[in-house]
Amino acid sequence: MNHIVTVQDAVTAFADFMEPTNAELDAIELEMPLILADVDLLDAYITTLDRAPSELDERRIRRARRRAVAARLELANRTVTASRPGGVA
Repeated sequence: MNHIVTVQDAVTAFADFMEPTNAELDAIELEMPLILADVDLLDAYITTLDRAPSELDERRIRRARRRAVAARLELANRTVTASRPGGVA
């Protein structure tokens, strides 16, 4: 009979010191609207993979694409404003 043994490195690969820093969590929080918009866009594309897109599907894709672009633009504007001294654009 062979015993199954776990590899210690694989089990402890995500130790406490490997947690994301507060700065990394803040960056994720800042990018969350863009992440969610991209997920919606991918979802709209995925629904049309196995069939021809209907007019409603095309509208959904266009709407999701506009939201993703708007979220990307808002994030870019926030990043530029935050990187300027005094927050002046």
